[in-house]
Amino acid sequence: AGTAPTTAATGLAAVLTPVGALVALAVTDVWLAAVFLAGLPLLTRLLRTFAQGSSDCVRRYQRVQAEIASRLVEALGGARTIAAAGTGARERARVLAPLPELDAHGRLMWQVYGRAVVGSSILVPLLTTVVLAVGGLRLAHGALTVGELLAASRYAALTAALGGVTGQLNALVRGRAAARRTAELLALPQVRHGARPLPADGRGRLELRGVTVARDGAPVLRGVDLAVPGGTTLAVVGHSGAGKSTLAAVAGRLTDPDSGQVLLDGVPLAEADPAQLRREIGYAFERPALFGETVGAALAFGAERPAAPAVEAAARAAGADTFVRLLPRGYATPLADAPLSGGELQRLGVARAFAHAGRLLILDDATSSLDTVTEHHVSRALLEDVRPGTRLLITHRLASAARADLVAWMDGGRIRAVAPHALLWQDADYRAVFAGTAPDPSTAS
Repeated sequence: AGTAPTTAATGLAAVLTPVGALVALAVTDVWLAAVFLAGLPLLTRLLRTFAQGSSDCVRRYQRVQAEIASRLVEALGGARTIAAAGTGARERARVLAPLPELDAHGRLMWQVYGRAVVGSSILVPLLTTVVLAVGGLRLAHGALTVGELLAASRYAALTAALGGVTGQLNALVRGRAAARRTAELLALPQVRHGARPLPADGRGRLELRGVTVARDGAPVLRGVDLAVPGGTTLAVVGHSGAGKSTLAAVAGRLTDPDSGQVLLDGVPLAEADPAQLRREIGYAFERPALFGETVGAALAFGAERPAAPAVEAAARAAGADTFVRLLPRGYATPLADAPLSGGELQRLGVARAFAHAGRLLILDDATSSLDTVTEHHVSRALLEDVRPGTRLLITHRLASAARADLVAWMDGGRIRAVAPHALLWQDADYRAVFAGTAPDPSTAS
């Protein structure tokens, strides 16, 4: 899309010479210019047909090209998992599955372009030949001199350069198609923020009222109503696809619901001051991304940077301090020089969330790669060593659900029940959520 202005300027410059030659041809002999102009409607129709056909082909080509690129990026991100699972051939087939469609659109695109080039290459020289033929007749009748006919032939040759604008038009069509794809993103509604402050004495009471979220036309959350008292640790459990991560995103306003309302300490998130909202809502994810030149800078990364002692305290609470100090330069070790396992990366993500913990802390499956002992240590630190507030734990772990104050059991995008784990455990469907996990601690003798 960024090449369009340059292409337009180049195309305009390319058109100036033929247009100037056409004016000069009219000055030399108006009848010769009229003969050339009589063929311009055909040329205009040819170029218009090319622009319309090419635009559609290019749009479809770019869409499929983007789909292949997206699949490739996904595969590269999970390269180690793919290698370990031995599914390289299957992933290669998945990434390249749209290739035949890309080939079809590409071939059609070049066929449209080729027909336009051939058509203009025939039509423009034909017009030039007709101009010279009419000029010869006018010379024979004494209406033109030999010098005027020679000048007219040169002007006609320069005018024929109009047929060469097909290349610039093709580039403009590609730029326009790309610009329209970009415009689809720019047309998305801007997230609106308010300036309403959260109450200073709030403890992190979270409320979801009739929250509905759809993705690609399919509902993910269906009229969810949920009230989490301030200071409560709530575990959110459910089968894969139940809507747990979407609930976590809505709770901290990483996404807005299609309908319904989310409130924190009585203030709708859409009306809250965004700067304060980011200070008061902390997140840890299953696959954290670390930003910063050093390990310490990555843990302090955020709108407000906590001091080094607070960062180190958060790392101890997350069980990360021990391995960080074993790095060549400790917390000052560059991230590029710090090889991290999946569990270590998760601990750093949890430590970063602890360092920025506010009245609401959301852990979206953020301890899934931790061993049982470390996970237990993190859970205890979450309750004892981190700033008091509400905890929302998206988890698949039985032990995490058992340690929470309350459990929100999700099923098919709805809240099926909210109750203590021991009470829910009496339901066979609830026990099936943890099928294949460790035995329930509350039932141990």
